[in-house]
Parts: sequence; structure tokens; C-alpha cells
Amino acid sequence: MCHHVIDRIGLTVSGFQMRPVAAAIWQIFPDCHKYPKRRDTMFKASIDIELLRDSIAALSVIVEEVRLRILTDGIAVKAVDAANVAMVIFDLKASAFDSFEATEGEIGLDLTKMADILAIADKKTPADLELNEETQKLLIRFSGLTYTMALLDPATIRTEPRIPQLDLPAKVVFKGQDLKKAVKAAEKVSDHIMLSVDGNRFCMEAKGDTDSVRLEMDASELIELKSGDACSLFSLDYLANISKPIGRESVVSLSIGRDFPILINFDIAAGNGNVTFLLAPRIESD
Repeated sequence: MCHHVIDRIGLTVSGFQMRPVAAAIWQIFPDCHKYPKRRDTMFKASIDIELLRDSIAALSVIVEEVRLRILTDGIAVKAVDAANVAMVIFDLKASAFDSFEATEGEIGLDLTKMADILAIADKKTPADLELNEETQKLLIRFSGLTYTMALLDPATIRTEPRIPQLDLPAKVVFKGQDLKKAVKAAEKVSDHIMLSVDGNRFCMEAKGDTDSVRLEMDASELIELKSGDACSLFSLDYLANISKPIGRESVVSLSIGRDFPILINFDIAAGNGNVTFLLAPRIESD
């Protein structure tokens, strides 16, 4: 019987000992990618303001500052939260933009400042983005307004982590509204939620001191179900934040194992972008 919950992972993944959950994600693969800074990076693009806001919101749920990689075919971010519990992997293709011109490089972006600027824009407004190569500031134009936003030095922002290669046995694909519903219900009774797969059924369950809530879905109610040994406990604070940028009609893929991190994946920008969250579990102890 489980008497208490501790934030500690006692597993070995790909030869690396997993640390307490406060360092779980970061310590799985401590090596980091370091991309050379280029002062001659060129970036000029136009994008729908709602898509840009949604992209910033997806990143902001776990970090406030990011190293934004500018590629010739889009933009990308990999980042870990301050507590080392969650990771986000974000990709937005050039095809998601109305126009896109760039050379490869890296900039430091303050997501909170960016979100504040975009908040005043009307829906369905195009936003023009341009990197000033001389001042290394980002010009943001929409609705006749032009903002000149100072960028952060990428060297002051945590380097990108390597992505853990996890072999997770179970996979569940369903609508975002079902995840949101389960998380919202679970928050009423507990601060954590158990996700499990048993045969052809997927279950999300939360237990408090006196109350509990359980949502079961069989294979016929899911878009896809790959059965496997899967039962892990997760923080609702993190899961609630991660579920915020997921649209109710979005298709969400969960890859889970037993006391392993969960991979939460969904597309954005009509399939021209993708977001993956990696969340470390909490482990029950006898």
C-alpha cells in the first residue's frame, strides 16, 4: 500500500540515473546543444497575430525566457522549466507564416514582454516581425503600431537540453477537450492525477483526502490506443498549465509508461507546427 507521495524517480533511462523530480528532466541528459551566435542573422516574417499569440502562450506555460532558434525553414525552441520538471519542444515551419525570410541564428526572447505587446492587437490582424541586424532588436508591426523590443543575450538564458530518448510502451490519442475536462475535474479533489492504460481502457484518476474523481475511456472513445504497461502520477499544477494552450478540438497524443515521464504532443497552425511537453512523474512510495 502507498502511504505517501514523494517527488523522486528511481529509474535508469538510457544509462543515466534519474534524480529527484526537481532535476529529473535536466539530469536525464545533462549535455546541452550550443549553437553559435551570429550577429548577422537575418529574419523577416509576417504571421497571423492569433497564431503568434498561441505560440508564445504554449511556451510561456513553463518558461519566461527562451533561446529562439531561427532556421531557414522556420523557428524552434527547446527549453526546461526552472524546477527541471517539465520540458517544451516547439517547432513552427515557415509554411505557417504568410511570408518568411531568414538565415540561421539564435536570439533571446522575453516571452512575458512579447505576450504583453501582442495582447493589445485585434484578432485576425497580421503581424510583421523583423530583426534589426545592427541593434539586435526585434521590430513588431501590427495595426499601424511599431514596437522596437530589446532582445536578451542568449548566453544569459539556459542552454538547450538534449531530448531524452524514452521508449514508452503505451500511447493514447484523443481530443484536447477530454484532457481539459479530466484535469479540471481532478483539480477539484487533488493536486495530482494518475494516468494509466489497462487493456483497451485509458483512465485518468485523482484522489484527495476524502473525495475522488475518475474518467475512463475505452478504445472506441479514443482516436488511437496502443496498450502497454502504463501507470504514472503527475502534478496537476503542471498538467493544468500544459493543457491551457491545447485547443478543445485539437488532437492530443499522450505517450506514457510506468513511473516514467509523459510525452504530450499536439499540432498547431493547421499541422504546420508542433508542440511537445515532457513532464516528469511523481513516484508513490511504500
